[in-house]
Amino acid sequence: MAEIVYAPPQIALQVLFADEHLVAIAKPAGLLSVPGRGAERADCAASRVQVLFPDALTVHRLDMGTSGVLVFGRGATAQRTLSQSFEQRQTEKCYLALVAGLPAEDEGRVDLPLIGDWPNRPRQMVDLTHGKPSTTLWRCLSRDTATDTARLLLTPITGRSHQLRVHLQAIGHPILGDELYAPPEVEAASPRLMLHAWQLTLPHPVSGEPLALEAPAPF
Repeated sequence: MAEIVYAPPQIALQVLFADEHLVAIAKPAGLLSVPGRGAERADCAASRVQVLFPDALTVHRLDMGTSGVLVFGRGATAQRTLSQSFEQRQTEKCYLALVAGLPAEDEGRVDLPLIGDWPNRPRQMVDLTHGKPSTTLWRCLSRDTATDTARLLLTPITGRSHQLRVHLQAIGHPILGDELYAPPEVEAASPRLMLHAWQLTLPHPVSGEPLALEAPAPF
């Protein structure tokens, strides 16, 4: 696999929600969530948010190729409370994906434990013996017989690294544009990873009331 040249999209920051405790944005595909190694990878969602909200701190991440809802805590206390919400699975997440192949069923559940594929980092892999329990629910929204692709609604129950990408590849429906897990023809089918963090509901860090966030899907 050739090294990926980092060329983040130079577009205006789309703020979905902001108050004195948190900020939510719609991260575009191709933008890192946090700084990468080297000065050329300093431009990221966190640095762009901090231009407008200097006290914004990272709570969770999306893969560089994934677009959608990304949340930051304003100040250490809000960051810690929000991070605990993710760790304790008090959040509800819905993703949209375009995948190769036409699922035979209309919905399903993937229970495959995952572990880091250390010789091939940052890849993850299914490991039935040593992997951490990982669960994804999926529902087919539409099928396109002309392109042999399908649009899926994904609900991750756990939050492992690359979970959705590995689970879909494992059941024979890799995500279009996935440079890590899709075969060459499926990777080449899209100029971007066709995975979008569409909806996120989480307890507000101060009031505890459910906060529903949504980023319109770009595909």
